[in-house]
This record gives sequence, C-alpha cells and structure tokens, in this order.
Amino acid sequence: MIKIHHLRNATMVVETEKNVILIDPMLGDQGIMPSFILFRHKARRNPTVPLPTNSNKILEKVTHCLITHQHPDHIDSKAVAFLIKKNIPVTCSVKDEKAFKKRGLNVVQSLKYWEKQEFLGGTIEGIPAKHGYGFVAKPMGNVIGFYLKLPNQKSIYLSSDTIYTDSVDKVLKEYKPDISVLACGAAQFDLFKQLIMNIDDILKFIKNTSGKVIANHMESINHCPLTRKELKEILTNNKLIYNVLIPEDGEIMIIE
Repeated sequence: MIKIHHLRNATMVVETEKNVILIDPMLGDQGIMPSFILFRHKARRNPTVPLPTNSNKILEKVTHCLITHQHPDHIDSKAVAFLIKKNIPVTCSVKDEKAFKKRGLNVVQSLKYWEKQEFLGGTIEGIPAKHGYGFVAKPMGNVIGFYLKLPNQKSIYLSSDTIYTDSVDKVLKEYKPDISVLACGAAQFDLFKQLIMNIDDILKFIKNTSGKVIANHMESINHCPLTRKELKEILTNNKLIYNVLIPEDGEIMIIE
C-alpha cells in the first residue's frame, strides 16, 4: 500500500511505511508570485489557490525531497526556506545541483538522464523530460523526471513538466510503471506553443499506460487552462476515465 497526498499543482507527498517524500514543493501563499501570462488567459497572481489546510500535518513528517526543475511553481522561496530549516535531503538533476546548493539546499544526490542510483533501499532513475513543443523548450531549460522503485511498493513514474517524447513512450511501454503522475494543465504562455502535454498527448499517455495515472498541475497556476472538470469529461468521452485519478487539493489517495 502507498499513500499519496496531493497538495497543489505538482506538489505532492509520497508516504510509505518508512519514508515521506516531498515532490516539487510550491509552499508559498496564494498570490505571492506575479501572473505568468497577461492576455491568453486571465491575468491572475500565482498561485491562484491557497495550500490546503491539511498540508502542515504531512509536511511536518517529510524525510526527503525530489525536485524536477527550478521553475518557481515547482520550488518556490518558501519551499527553499522550509527545506533549509528542516535540513531535508534533496535529490535533483545534475544540471540543477549547483544552483540548488547555492540557494542553501541539502542536495545529497543528483542524477543524469537514464542514470539509476540507490534510493531509500530501492532505486531511482532519471528520466528525460522536454518542457514544451518546438522552440519554447529551449528557454524553459532543463527538466528531469524520476522513476522510483521502493521496497515492497508499487513503481512510480514522475513524468514532470514534459511533452510526449520517445523517452516517455519507452518508460510507459518498457518499464510499465504501476503509478504514473502526469502534468495535465495544458500550460501555455502568451506566446509560443504549449509547455506540457496537449489534450492529444495526454490521451496518448493514458492509453499507453498499463497502471494508474494521477493527473496534477491543474487549477493553481494561471497559465494552465485545463480544469479537472474538463479533463474528466474528455477522459469519460474517450472511455479512459477508469484508469485515472484526478485529485482535489488536499486529497489523499491510498493505492493498494
């Protein structure tokens, strides 16, 4: 059994019998960051929603942290302060290690793409991710996904902010993760193409997944237009909803 707490956006906590792993913490107050767009969607300060009231209880138990990239909706200043205060061990990409250490984080492990290392008695592997279609992927910078196999637990693929690539396809079809976490907000700036999977690729991802999919990265940042309700309707119409969990902020999922 594994317990997964969805907090907000891409921020979640994986709780096992021994460890409590915080992923991509955005812990700041509602509206602390500027709007990410001005005219494509409504200009609103970010995050657009507060952290759920039950967050503090699980955050107090955190033993480790995984960070997929440096964007502020995945690691904000309040999260940095929290990780420093608690001296939480951090795992990240080798390309982010120097920057995170400079900010004072306790980086104990860094990974290259397709590199597998020991992690909490099991293994963790760095999975390539590409943050956007076409030109925009370059300025969006480095992103890494993670594939986790912990002792006596279901395997987890944290795909991170990515479009559908050959690497994603390989993990879904060859690794066959029991649980895959998918950013589904269809994020897009005022200019350029989408930054994460569009609807067609979300459907492709779910069709190619043999395990459960947890949909996140929705309704908390103003450049992510796809809502939970809209996603549920799309998946229902495509007969794919049975395999997908779309948690509300603060929801706890127990997966046997």
